[in-house]
Amino acid sequence: MELRKISDIVWEIPKQGEMKVPALIYSSERLLKDIRNDLTLTQARNVACLPGIQLMSYVMPDAHQGYGFPIGGVAAFDLDSGIISPGGVGYDINCGVRLLRTDFREQDITAKRKELLAEIFKAVPAGVGKGGVTKLSRGVLRDILVKGAEWAVENGYGTAEDLDRTEERGRMRDAAYDHVSERAMERGAPQLGTLGSGNHFLEFQKVDRIFNAEVARAFGIDAEGQVTVMIHCGSRGLGHQVATDYIEIMENKAGTQGLPDRELVNAPFKSEIGQRYYKSMCAAVNYAFANRQMIAHWVRDVFKRVLGNAKGMSMVYDVCHNVAKVERHTVGGVEKTVCIHRKGATRSFGPGRSEIPAAYRAVGQPVIIPGSMGTASYILVGTKEAEERSFSSTAHGAGRVMSRHAAVRRFRGEQIRDDLARRGIELKSTNWKGVAEEASAAYKDVDEVVRVSHEAGLGRLVARVVPIGVMKG
Repeated sequence: MELRKISDIVWEIPKQGEMKVPALIYSSERLLKDIRNDLTLTQARNVACLPGIQLMSYVMPDAHQGYGFPIGGVAAFDLDSGIISPGGVGYDINCGVRLLRTDFREQDITAKRKELLAEIFKAVPAGVGKGGVTKLSRGVLRDILVKGAEWAVENGYGTAEDLDRTEERGRMRDAAYDHVSERAMERGAPQLGTLGSGNHFLEFQKVDRIFNAEVARAFGIDAEGQVTVMIHCGSRGLGHQVATDYIEIMENKAGTQGLPDRELVNAPFKSEIGQRYYKSMCAAVNYAFANRQMIAHWVRDVFKRVLGNAKGMSMVYDVCHNVAKVERHTVGGVEKTVCIHRKGATRSFGPGRSEIPAAYRAVGQPVIIPGSMGTASYILVGTKEAEERSFSSTAHGAGRVMSRHAAVRRFRGEQIRDDLARRGIELKSTNWKGVAEEASAAYKDVDEVVRVSHEAGLGRLVARVVPIGVMKG
């Protein structure tokens, strides 16, 4: 495949064949070696063939092969001539990450580190199919699908300030439950307030380095050694079922003929099926917001119980990673409303956008990029450049380079636990096979991913955090 080098960190697949726009890849030479090892570039080219796509098919520096769209893929579609595709959102709808800051320093929790992790492990169920603490009636579940994190706060899980510092204030307003299947509801009812398995995690961390003190202060990050808490999870079985249902519905209704890849099955955005999927996806997004809101509430409770208080445990931000959203952007010098698919990508709005909380509007949106197990994670800030270069998007994490099967063959969970312990990192998990699947060596180097994002102007470095305690499903 022809790949034209624009700079050391920007590459292009020129428009050719059925492509309606070029594909643009943000990557270093080092990261590109892994990207070339799977179908990421082919998938980016295929996305560029879809109806109504605007400007470019974008690939973020953490990209790897996904279902239809690459993970780390971003594309915007015209609302009238464009489409919406479940493969452009992913199965784990609104897999996202939430960051809490605290007034604690590392030395304040060192003696209680094991107890903190053990109590969080009890308070927050984790693992495949684990049931939540809260069992929901259908009526309550429908309220959650419509209200998202607002429902959680109304019911005593957190504060109004949490909503102010959540993307979309924790509620996609276009959500509707009418066309969410009974099977999706069955899967979602017992799982609210649960972490899940795979790459989902809950960490308490310390600030390791501050790159931009002014922006860090605006985010509540004020010193190296400060303790933070990061929660990474999504919409659990409910979101997975919504994706599964609508892939099947779209295949049966529209078929896959003429598509460069059957996994890119889609519907016109304004069609009946397109709107049913969009509103159901928004409902799954809301479920995930409520899920993270409840987990954050329980984490605060554990800190208060174990340490005697929950000093300064306020939200920094909560961001979506897998979502399709209707946003205003400049396309060809004209402002227009488009449907942005961000699959394994983080929104990265620069200063001044009305969607950003008032507390951050002067500096830009917090961008949270988690690393892999045992590595650093990063806090960045959105930029005006990202609005021009990637429809306000950047990377969402480290990105896999090794399949889970390959990781299990190569690593042992118990060995990873012991290695982390030698580095002063506590680890608790429901099973060691899952830990082996998530070994840091199975992922790209998050430091390199973040460097590319920073140098490309997609998100600027603010601070780096490193784990002290890790909970895995």
